[in-house]
Amino acid sequence: MKLVVAIVHDEDAHDLVLALSESKFGVTKLASTGGFLRSGNTTLLIGVEAGLVEQVLEKIKENCKVRKEITASSAMMSEASGFMTMPMEVTVGGATVFVLDVASHFKF
Repeated sequence: MKLVVAIVHDEDAHDLVLALSESKFGVTKLASTGGFLRSGNTTLLIGVEAGLVEQVLEKIKENCKVRKEITASSAMMSEASGFMTMPMEVTVGGATVFVLDVASHFKF
């Protein structure tokens, strides 16, 4: 048995959970925050048999796309003028995925 831990952008989470559920994969959704922009992420926990990991990874690839966004960044100016914000293009989306071996699995 394997545990797939997928950290995805909030915008991709709904479609991915739907795709996984439609394919009969059980998934637990956790709200999380992190990364450069401290933006909302979703962490998904998906327990699967080892032979099904590739199918899960394909669903993740199909539903979690990397994209560019414009955000404001702070640039420090002199003490008199304070802070100035400037638009900055950043890459968001995609997925960070870990596949872990599960030593034991219990359902109560």
